[in-house]
This record gives sequence, C-alpha cells and structure tokens, in this order.
Amino acid sequence: MCGIVGVLGRHEVAPLIVEALKRLEYRGYDSAGIATVNDAGLLDRRRAVGKLVNLSDLLVHDPLPGKSGIGHTRWATHGAPTARNAHPHRAGPVAVVHNGIIENFRLLREELAESGLACETETDTETIALLARHFMDQGMPPDTAVRATLARLEGAFALCFLFAGEPDLMIAARKGSPLAIGHGEGEMFVGSDAIALAPLTPRITYLEEGDMALITRAGATITDAAGRRVNRPVKTVRADAARIDKAGHKHFMAKEIAEQPAVLQAALAHYIADGNININPEDIDFNAFDRIIMVACGTAHYACLTAKYWFEQIARLPVEVDVASEFRYREPPIPPRTLAVFVSQSGETADTLAALRYCAGRAERIVSVVNVAESTIARESDVVLPILAGVEVGVASTKAFTCQLTVLLMMALKAAEARGELSETERAAHLDDLAALPGLIGHALTIGPAAENVARRLSEADDVLFLGRGALFPLALEGALKLKEISYIHAEGYASGELKHGPIALIDEHMPVVVMAPRDSLFDKTISNMQEVMARGGRVLLISDGKGLAQAGDGLWESLRMPEAGRLTAPILYAVPAQMLAYHTAVAKGTDVDQPRNLAKSVTVE
Repeated sequence: MCGIVGVLGRHEVAPLIVEALKRLEYRGYDSAGIATVNDAGLLDRRRAVGKLVNLSDLLVHDPLPGKSGIGHTRWATHGAPTARNAHPHRAGPVAVVHNGIIENFRLLREELAESGLACETETDTETIALLARHFMDQGMPPDTAVRATLARLEGAFALCFLFAGEPDLMIAARKGSPLAIGHGEGEMFVGSDAIALAPLTPRITYLEEGDMALITRAGATITDAAGRRVNRPVKTVRADAARIDKAGHKHFMAKEIAEQPAVLQAALAHYIADGNININPEDIDFNAFDRIIMVACGTAHYACLTAKYWFEQIARLPVEVDVASEFRYREPPIPPRTLAVFVSQSGETADTLAALRYCAGRAERIVSVVNVAESTIARESDVVLPILAGVEVGVASTKAFTCQLTVLLMMALKAAEARGELSETERAAHLDDLAALPGLIGHALTIGPAAENVARRLSEADDVLFLGRGALFPLALEGALKLKEISYIHAEGYASGELKHGPIALIDEHMPVVVMAPRDSLFDKTISNMQEVMARGGRVLLISDGKGLAQAGDGLWESLRMPEAGRLTAPILYAVPAQMLAYHTAVAKGTDVDQPRNLAKSVTVE
C-alpha cells in the first residue's frame, strides 16, 4: 500500500498524477512513482525514494510524457524503501501499482523463474507484473492476461495496470483493499481514495469485492469475481467532503484537534432531536440482544474499551472487546442474540473487515461505526452509524476518536433507555452533559499554552507512564499511544490499580507519570496511586479539574486544569489534553507530526 492514482486523460498526466498523489500523502508513504504510455504507445516510468517532492524534481530533469498513466505512493511491506522497490513495477509491456499483500508471491516467484522470468526487486508486487507478462507472452490480450493473473493471486490487493501500445486502456481490480473509478468528460480515473479523485471528477464508482474493471476514455466495463458483467452505481462526492487544507494551522493534527467542538456539535445534531436519540429501534432493537461484541484496531479499539464501561454500567449489557487482528484468528463462538459492533475511521481496516465477515451470518446484527459512509465496512454492515468527523488527514487520530466515543455513548444511552435502565431524570441529565460537551472541549482547548510548556519538559523523557481508572483507563492507553505515534517516546498506559502489580518498578526521578483523574467516585483511589509514585521520586503530571487539583495538594511535577464534566462525558473531554501533550511534544522534538515514520493512515493490509 498506500496510494493509487490512474488517469486516462486529454492532457499530459504526470502533473495531474503528482497532484492527486499529494492528496494521498496523509496516508503515509516512503517512496513514489509514475508510469505513463505516450501517444506512440511507449511505456516508461520514474520512481523516487522519500517525499513526493523528490519525484517532482526527477520529473523536472527527466520528464515523462503521456496522456495515460498510473502513480503510487508506497508504504513498504516487502523490501526496503528504495527506488528499485518503488511502484509502479514493470515487466515487459506491463506496469502495475498495488495496495495490499500477495501472500503466495514466493511460490509465484519460483514458478516464474522456472519460466525464465526472474524478479529484480524484493517486493511481492513485481510478481503480479511478471505473471501478467507471462500470460501475455502466451498470446493473451491484456484483459484475459489480467484475469488469469488475478486467479493466481492469494492475499489482498487493489491493482491498476497499464500496458505498452495501449494508450486508451487501464485495468483495475480489487480484493480486500479499496479502489474507486472516477468518471470524467472524455477522461477516466482510478484512485484508492475518492479524496485523490475529487479535483478531477465528483462522479465516483466504488468497486466491490472481486471486481475487475476494463477502463477506456469512453467508460468502464466492470465484471465481478465470476466474470459476469455488473453495474455499480455512480455516486457524487461532495467537494467540501474532499477538501484538504490546514486552515492556517501548522499541522493537520493541530487543525483537527481544534475542529473537535464543531464536529462533535454536528454529530450531536445528527443524532439528537427534540430530546430523542435518533437510532431507529427497527435498525437496532437493544432488547433483542444478550451481549455485544466490539471489534476494532488501534485508537478505535480504545474507543470500544471506553464504551464497554458505558454499555455495562448504564445499559447493563455485557460487552466483549477484541483487537480485530486477534479476533479473526481466535474464531470465537458467536452465541445467538449477539450484537456485533465494528469501529473504524476509514471503514477499510483490513483486520476489522475480516472480523466483520467472520461475524456475518453468525451475529444477530452487525453495526459499523465509521467515518466514511461509502467504505467497505459500511457497505457490508446491517446498520451504519456515521461519526461525521469529516476528512481526517493526520495519521494520529484525534477528532475521529472523540466522534467515535460520542456516537458510542449515544448508542449506550439509547440501549439503556430501550432496556428500561434509565430514569427520565438520569436520561435528561446525560443528554444535558452531551449537549455541553462541545463547549467543554472548546474550553479544554485553551490549555494549549500550558500543555506546550509541559510538553517541552516531557520531550526530554525516554519513557512515560499514563495512569487512569474506570473509563479513564482506556484514555490512559490512548494517551500513551498518541505520544508513541508522533513523538517516538516510549509510553505505556496502565489502570491505576495495576501500578503495584509491576509497573511501579519503573518509577524513578526520571520517569514522568501522567495521571488522568477527573474528581469522580474513583478519584480518591487514583490519588492514592499517585502518592505511591511521588513517594518513589516519580514526576507526576496530574490532569484534573479544579476541585481535583485542589484536593491533590502539593508535590506535583506539573498539572493541567480541565473543566468539570459529567461522569459519562469525562473520557471524551480528557482525550483533548492527551492529544495536545502528544502534539506539542512531537513539535518540541521536531518529528513529522502528520506523517510519523513507519505509520499509515489507512491500514488495508494485515
């Protein structure tokens, strides 16, 4: 993986492809390349390691003519980030770009070598180009050769092929990795993300699992996995939904942290009207379930861990939370009357999608909580609950996380209401707390200067611990993850009560310990754990409200003061200081905030 663009245009395509790839930079990548077919049918390519500017510089000195082309930004899976390993890969008359992983590439490589077609790279993708060439050498036309190639591939892929001597042909295919076709006037486009295609055309067709598309400037002919011709709908992508800019902020992450009051307000307005939470009982009848399983990866997994507290405490529904990559291979039994909930920002997370497919036909109902309503996870769910965060560019999720939490909380409240576990007074109080949340987050954003000062000191640490109790424990995990992701400081999150069961051995005068503790029913116990840290010389950063900071007393290394929040909404509010600490620490260290090393925004491979 990570980004694919293809263009059959009326003008020179290299500049168009570079611009489209720039819109996919947020996914993370380590090399980039372009291949074109010119009017004479000549297939050629340019590749470069590092940022797209390096490819742009190469194209200035060594232009690549042609009105047909494919481009790619690569996030390495097989082979180091080198120009040789960069996409597009070529074998004779075939060039291909690929997102995903070909699991049987070693076997294919051995077979191809026996036929005299040796690999020149360390990648799995090169075997795709060689295999297509092998079939074309046998006299097959491009479409037949590609279909024969697809039949031999095991794993996940989104592919776009280009062929020498064919300036009016691209072939695209997908299995387990997203791909879209864009429709223009006398032009056609392919992209792994509608965001890349939005400036070129608003008319998008999403390929389904197993689809192959034969694309010319006149249109696209799509066949399914069985080779049957099918019609896939053409949808219009809103221009504002695909807009990407920093809006005056230094980084996308800073912009997205600042957008949280607005996007949360939009989410609340979408789901709550006239004092009612608009989750249709015909879509989700919470009385029809005895348990919930929640499956996700990374930050979305921590959103699920937080929601577990809400569902069990207020709706009295047992919840099991799983990391998607473990769930799919654990193959757990799915009892009757089970609601399965899958959370993913992109809606394309490979492990989460595989877990969803395992539950299909087993769980009573499948619900997805996603940010991309046209994503594969959304399309394969019974019910879709959009989080309405808007485009999130920063690899480290911020506004999508708080929107996930907010939608899951509304879902838990609806469950509690439907099951008769909430009095009208309690229900009204919780809805008031939700209504106040955007304003409280706006208030929390004012701690920016204080968080920046703390972060300068935090940036000198080699290791950091985050502690939290109850629903703040998953927020401690999320705070540690954020710090690791973008500042590269080793950090771990723990339940405060677990401190004595091992982690306290790490405490010394060099170890900052971030304690997330609103003044709630668990506050006194958390403060006791904090005192244990201080007694051993640990440096405590306490994040709490005014009453909590006053009760904590002296001896703190640092503190950040938060506004008071409701019991259920406090975890959502406390995501903000966790994000700001990570952001300012990364800035202080000079790391790449929006595109941290080795990470990708949309993880479409295992």
